[in-house]
Amino acid sequence: MGLFPAAALTARPRCRILKGMEYLECGTIIVAGRPIGPEHPCFIIAEAGSNHNRDLGTALRMIDVAADAGADAVKFQTYSAESLYSKKTPMIDYVKKGGYLKEGETIWDMIKRIEMPRDWHPELAKRCEEKGVVFLSTPFDLKAVEELESVGIAAYKIASFEITHIPLLRAVARTRKPIILSTGMADLSDIEFALNVINGEGNKATALMQCAISYPPRYEDLNLRAMDTLRQAFAMPVGFSDHTTGITSDIAAVARGANLIEKHYTLDRNMPGPDHSFALEPDELLMMCKAIRDTEKALGSPVKKHTEAEKDLYKLARRSLVAAVDIPAGTPITEEMLDVKRPGYGIPAKHMLLVVGRIPKKNIEADDILTWDLF
Repeated sequence: MGLFPAAALTARPRCRILKGMEYLECGTIIVAGRPIGPEHPCFIIAEAGSNHNRDLGTALRMIDVAADAGADAVKFQTYSAESLYSKKTPMIDYVKKGGYLKEGETIWDMIKRIEMPRDWHPELAKRCEEKGVVFLSTPFDLKAVEELESVGIAAYKIASFEITHIPLLRAVARTRKPIILSTGMADLSDIEFALNVINGEGNKATALMQCAISYPPRYEDLNLRAMDTLRQAFAMPVGFSDHTTGITSDIAAVARGANLIEKHYTLDRNMPGPDHSFALEPDELLMMCKAIRDTEKALGSPVKKHTEAEKDLYKLARRSLVAAVDIPAGTPITEEMLDVKRPGYGIPAKHMLLVVGRIPKKNIEADDILTWDLF
């Protein structure tokens, strides 16, 4: 039997109540009281990452910017060079080409230089609370999970790179907090593996993020249609973690049904560091959040009908039947006596043949709007 029997690929979302986590409906999780899933607003995560440049004032201003832009959450990254990279790790291409290393630096040296001081967590969490946004951070080691738990983090984001990190997956799952799992570089078997680890700890509150790992990626590598596959295969909320330089792909993802969007941002793209160049600046983040909300409004309802906003023109600008000539009472109506003009509150034009042959009860003047009570 393969990893995905036919039944798994056609599975429907399951509704259940779990300790500390409630499914409001099929395929919905709750983060800090906010439902995430179909029929709910897209959950927008402003990814601060390492773009604070190890300056607490910058990190706090980034929270303010995200809140002002309309983001739902601000996410940082909690890692240390010692637990993230071997000192013998070869050079990474985009880091080298981007000129992000100082003279003589290795990848390990750069990570050590940009890692976020962990004693920032309480102050960042407090600022997020004050600004009404959810504080999130991606843990990259077990100690990070303990530290984030101590500040009452509402949910965990697992980076694409960590999808096979069993100890980290287990530690996060055991917190019983919702998990947002990025799936860059992963196939369905990788995702199933990670979910089995998470589910094995009794945690079912997971959302999946389609992601293309490149900085920035090409549009042709984004594969937004894969969100449909993830939703069908795993029956859970699905979103998009984006590293492109604009907002086109984020709007497309929301139109495609993304329940979450994660996007890197910065105070200034010209600041030094590996993640600034492809991040949005404050005005662009504001534009993205507004565009997402406008897109949600535009998606509207699947019911095809005229809207309340169209009511006036539906009445006045559609066409109906009018008299083409003076018609004396008692004269049988012929097609030549009829014309089709605006407004639209008379007999609908599509009923012309039903009017032909009818006899008016009173005189009708040319250009009179015809109504059924005339016959």
